[in-house]
Amino acid sequence: MTRRTPGPRTAEGRLPSTGSRTRTAGGRTRARTGTAEGRPGTAEGRPRTAEGRTRTAEGRPRPAEARPRKQIHLAVHVPGVDDTAVWAGGRAGSQIAFSSFAHLARTAERGLFDFFLLTEGLRLREHKGRIHDLDVVGRPEPLTVLNALAAVTDRIGLAATVSATVNEPYDLARRLASLDHLSGGRAAWSVATSSDAFTGENFRRGGFLDRAERHTRAAEFVAAARELWDSWGPDGPRPFAHRGPHFDIAGEFGVARPPQGHPVVIQAGDSAEGREFAASAADVVCARYGTPEAGRALSADVKGRLAAYGREPGDLRIMPRVTVVLGDTAAEAQERATEIRRQQVSPRKALLAAEQVWGVDLSAYDPEGPLPDIDPDPHAAPVRGRARVGDPSAVAEQWRALSRAKGLSLRETVIETTARQSFIGTPAAVAEQLDESVLGGAADGFVLVPHLTPGGLDEFVERVVPLLQERGAFRTEYRGATLRSHLGLPEPVAKG
Repeated sequence: MTRRTPGPRTAEGRLPSTGSRTRTAGGRTRARTGTAEGRPGTAEGRPRTAEGRTRTAEGRPRPAEARPRKQIHLAVHVPGVDDTAVWAGGRAGSQIAFSSFAHLARTAERGLFDFFLLTEGLRLREHKGRIHDLDVVGRPEPLTVLNALAAVTDRIGLAATVSATVNEPYDLARRLASLDHLSGGRAAWSVATSSDAFTGENFRRGGFLDRAERHTRAAEFVAAARELWDSWGPDGPRPFAHRGPHFDIAGEFGVARPPQGHPVVIQAGDSAEGREFAASAADVVCARYGTPEAGRALSADVKGRLAAYGREPGDLRIMPRVTVVLGDTAAEAQERATEIRRQQVSPRKALLAAEQVWGVDLSAYDPEGPLPDIDPDPHAAPVRGRARVGDPSAVAEQWRALSRAKGLSLRETVIETTARQSFIGTPAAVAEQLDESVLGGAADGFVLVPHLTPGGLDEFVERVVPLLQERGAFRTEYRGATLRSHLGLPEPVAKG
């Protein structure tokens, strides 16, 4: 009798599967049972029904294949101008060195993220001549950084926040088209509107537009840029002419049509004006995440507006910004989240937050002492570079009630009322929460904002992404080369 020789065994002593396997972002492998998305493939050699379904061993038709499982989209937003960055501790690195940007972008690409988003700060935020103590100073211009990152990454999308208030369509359309060509179709533009004269003082425009008009200008800006990108045909450039209330430009565009047709457009707010702009012009909405209920309401509202612009729900991705804090246990994760929040709210920052509510100088108050016992000034101008809260008296009363109930100091009250951690828990718990949020319609995916630069995404990619892949909720490889392919968005058809 011939004795069978067993094949090679895994480290755990099991025989390897005969099927192909896909390596996850964390270095583990998972069986590929059918299609690239992990859905069951067709049993080879089995007879098919007239509808193309296979039959069971007993000859009965198999049920029709279920709809593909909804996949999570992931992106990363570099911290530094949004009150998220943590500076203390040995793990915090440079916020302005190219090596930091490269590390974060490569980590996100290793995790198979859709895109890397770098925001800009058009003016240093200051109060009474003092720069905000936790803000980044000296960060390079975003598109310049992304052009350099295009050379050290292969697949991840590269997105920059650029203001539509202080720029011009021809120049920005040219820079974005250039990035799309240099990166092989990975460029994206997060459209911002500069909100006040404080920022406008750095530009000749000043603060000349009210809130509604800023969004009107942004929508026309995007339309004009798309006209420029579409002005190149197979035979080269055609003359373009855009006539509108904000822009009157004509000529020939100097860069060939981008590989994606149009770079992806991201909208980053959830105001009424921002939602209408997103429905008319955006490919991705990147608002702040609150609760699953709020996410479902936002998604239903924005996607419900698409039909008025001849668009389908699948033409837009809702990807709110979130933070994640992990721990080996739920208690450890919560402890880490509390410490992170204390580092994000310095004593000076706590006083500044209170001044946004009370509208008066509170520099004489002790941030570790009680809240001010005076009434807010409802007519005070906002702190420069900051927005005033909507109803100062109501907010002050809410803070006082919380402070009395929990015995909190001024700083502790600010920490409690401005908590930013969206998902806190073990890797398994966070993976489940992210998956359930997407399956429940609260979002199509998430833009992660790490607390640390450059290594703040490492743990998520190593510990959470593999769990999402095992759930069948996240890709195990990139299926295309462009950002539009990662997001599942069609390439725009050129007009004109």
